[in-house]
Amino acid sequence: MTTGPKNILLTGSAGFVGSHLTERLLADGHTVIGVDNYISGQRANTALFTGHPNFKFIQADVSEGVPYKAAAFDGQTLDCVLHFASPASPPHYQQFPIETLMVGAQGTQNALELAHAHGATFLLASTSEVYGDPQVHPQPESYWGHVNPNGLRSCYDEAKRYAEAITFAYHRHHGVDTRVIRIFNTYGPRMRPDDGRVVTNLVMQALAGRPLTVYGDGQQTRSFQYVTDLVGGVVALMGLPESEVVHGPVNLGNPDEYTILEFAQVIRELIEPGLEIIHEPLPADDPRQRKPDISRARDLLGWAPGVDLRAGLTRTVESFRQQVLQA
Repeated sequence: MTTGPKNILLTGSAGFVGSHLTERLLADGHTVIGVDNYISGQRANTALFTGHPNFKFIQADVSEGVPYKAAAFDGQTLDCVLHFASPASPPHYQQFPIETLMVGAQGTQNALELAHAHGATFLLASTSEVYGDPQVHPQPESYWGHVNPNGLRSCYDEAKRYAEAITFAYHRHHGVDTRVIRIFNTYGPRMRPDDGRVVTNLVMQALAGRPLTVYGDGQQTRSFQYVTDLVGGVVALMGLPESEVVHGPVNLGNPDEYTILEFAQVIRELIEPGLEIIHEPLPADDPRQRKPDISRARDLLGWAPGVDLRAGLTRTVESFRQQVLQA
């Protein structure tokens, strides 16, 4: 975003990333209109901001339309539309496969139509899952991916690949100022304890004193990014004037790579060093490697992650510990 406060509509505002992005945008002086249907978002995340004078909320399924009418919001047109709505963890998108496909397809088009109507900048939250089980390592934005189009993960992978395609079509055909980020594994406070991703699974198991579950031999790799680093990258990309934007996708992730076994060992050291690590069969289509090439983000945005894994996990563990104590 350029200078001055902006009127921003954010889909998926009650999600983990959406809530942190809302917090940052409000702190920067912008007005945020959050939209969520709570299929995977949390009402508690909306409650964090309901007393803020620059936050407004619409409960809606963006796959059916984005019910923003300027007349109902003091005649304000939108400066930016940020599309973050979607289940993002394998258990959730496999529980809601059709809804996941719809929010990636029709939901993205509805958000793009809104941006087009308002002359607003549009940003799509895409994912490293568009690379599938990659045959190129690390993954640059130029890599086309290796994706199973009809596997258990395809409802999410292909929804995001389509979402990118229609975003670029609106840019080329309608001239919409579009930005696309590809988010690599992100963690931090406000994740749903039951979201089924590796961070929450291992932290919750450790806090309960249970053995830590590692799938397969644990040699598959991931790169873990703390949520405030991601938000900083989003804000930096939105802050660029259109004349300076490379409209292709931008990887936002931490290039520090860990095996899942190494990651489980870090969790164990932080919470309970005596816990056992057990192994279970690897899920279908689970990527063997995942590491972002962030050269484009460094060059375009001057961005790089700044929170190391142990510091970020310490904050995350403490937030989950408080949830457990309050439950």
